[in-house]
Amino acid sequence: MQNLLKQIIEMDQKAREITESAQQAKADSVKEIAQRKEEIRSSYLEKARARIAENEPLERAAAEKEWQEKNSKNEILLKKINDLYAVNGDRWVKEITERIIGGLS
Repeated sequence: MQNLLKQIIEMDQKAREITESAQQAKADSVKEIAQRKEEIRSSYLEKARARIAENEPLERAAAEKEWQEKNSKNEILLKKINDLYAVNGDRWVKEITERIIGGLS
């Protein structure tokens, strides 16, 4: 009987050790996964920042070129409008004035 009780106590102690070991392994795994996740995240952000830094001059140059093209078109349109006004301005002013005055009468 004494021997049986001793075996039960030993089995219980071994079971507790195994459970404790498994819980420790689980905690270590969770910690390792969290650490690995942070390493992957940091690596990804570092690579993304490097790509952004690499692409910034190209994007800036493309945006500057596009702005220059649009600005050039705007200057051409402005010149056309000014030329039209130089040719027709007096007539337009006269017509507008006549319509306003004629509409008031």
